[in-house]
Amino acid sequence: MMSKLQSSDKRPRQLSFSSGTRLRAGAAILLLCAGFARCGAAKADAAEPPHLRSEALAAFDHYVELTEARNEEELRKGAPFFWIDDLPGAERTAAYAELRRGSVKIERRETRENGRAIPCKGGLIHHWIGVIFVPGATLRETLALLEDYDHHASYYAPDVERSRIESRDAEHFRVFLRFRRHKVITVVLNTQHDVRYFHDSPARAHSRSSAVRIAEVENAGKSDEREKPPGEDGGFLWKMETWWRMEERDGGTYVQSESVSLTRDIPPVLAWLIGSFVTSIPRESLTFTLEATRRGVETRRNAAANVARH
Repeated sequence: MMSKLQSSDKRPRQLSFSSGTRLRAGAAILLLCAGFARCGAAKADAAEPPHLRSEALAAFDHYVELTEARNEEELRKGAPFFWIDDLPGAERTAAYAELRRGSVKIERRETRENGRAIPCKGGLIHHWIGVIFVPGATLRETLALLEDYDHHASYYAPDVERSRIESRDAEHFRVFLRFRRHKVITVVLNTQHDVRYFHDSPARAHSRSSAVRIAEVENAGKSDEREKPPGEDGGFLWKMETWWRMEERDGGTYVQSESVSLTRDIPPVLAWLIGSFVTSIPRESLTFTLEATRRGVETRRNAAANVARH
């Protein structure tokens, strides 16, 4: 199966994050066309065949299957453990130096089959991978934060509004997370995730997380709050899969997160106007998650050090 897999991006593209000016401009554009977007989406619904959402879900599942196979092969071989390990020598050395200075190294990915893109009619597949360095942190401290789902609403606020562990069997978790994402409009999602952690060596670990349920929330926080049934939501997030890798070395711990998500496709009439804006959200969410992970580990370490001193 691995012979069928390849990435369309042989060399990573280093990304600069949007400035406040560009975000405000994008917001203004979306505000101006918000009414048109809703109208266009409604028309798209009317024109779409009933099975279109199912086709998108099936395409996503196939995409994830191939991506999972590549991940398993890399973990079996032990290399490349992080995506930057595939860079040429000088670039790899520079990338690690940037990480130790506090950068987030992030890249857009695409899993292909036999060199061809995997079509996803009716949906958009978003695939990003990023890595950070947490100076001074041990692998155990990093895992302790990631597994502390009861407090993720504190570590990952405001993107995570509520969090709790629903069940745990050793390193197998079932967790609930309520996501709140605000960018011109506010979207609230109730999600359940199946997460498994694996200890590869004293210095390495990885995890695999699957969103087993995603429901858009209408009137969140109000007396008439309700979850929209599948097929009646806005298509902001239909599916999500995540792979984490961690390694302790160089006086800290490197943390990588790879995320593949599925959203509803953008109506063609609006693609030229809001396409890049919509597709930037998964990148920004992954960047925020990685930076919040680093802040969370550092906060917990500092708190523990203060307790020890007193």
